[in-house]
Amino acid sequence: MKKIDLMIFDFDGTLVDTGADLVQSINYTLRTLNLPERTEKEVISFVGDGVSKLMERALGKDHSGLQTAAMQIFSGYYAEHMLDNSVLYPGVKEVLENYRNKTKIILTNKRHHFTLRIAESLRIENYFTDIIGADSTPFMKPDHRVMDHVFSKYPSPKENAVVIGDGVNDVIIAQNAGVLSCALLNGLGNREDLLKLRADYYCEDIRELNSLFV
Repeated sequence: MKKIDLMIFDFDGTLVDTGADLVQSINYTLRTLNLPERTEKEVISFVGDGVSKLMERALGKDHSGLQTAAMQIFSGYYAEHMLDNSVLYPGVKEVLENYRNKTKIILTNKRHHFTLRIAESLRIENYFTDIIGADSTPFMKPDHRVMDHVFSKYPSPKENAVVIGDGVNDVIIAQNAGVLSCALLNGLGNREDLLKLRADYYCEDIRELNSLFV
């Protein structure tokens, strides 16, 4: 088992299954704008680069001029409905409890206030030293400068830090920063894309972390 001092967790698709509420909120936005809805698979494939990119992809190039209006509609609706269906993945609390004494942070491309509210509602916020959202710094994953920010606040030997997430951005930012990467294959991210990146570790279930790190 590998000794780890700093655990950096993604949020959507890693700790919390937020997919259904994102799909619902995107399609509400599209309906309100009299645009055709997207399939669940399409919306999930758009997730990972922040809400602005999510909306840009959902609208498509032909409707890019509606971005501002769409963002307002989405933000208002999602604020009210982000917890309709979102739940912790099985085993999340078990893992967080196992690593209770480790420094753990959430690093996500989701907005900070959305992340915090969901984490509080699902009662996991106290497991984390910090939550760094898309609007917490000028940069987002996979920009390595986000990791510079992390290590300036939480100094740790890079060989004793790991990024855990279900998206390609999680693996890429770990590789760019010279830290370990652990890809979760049962989240919202594309499995084949993750496998191509050759992460340091792969897990089908988050509970497998308990046998990888100490």
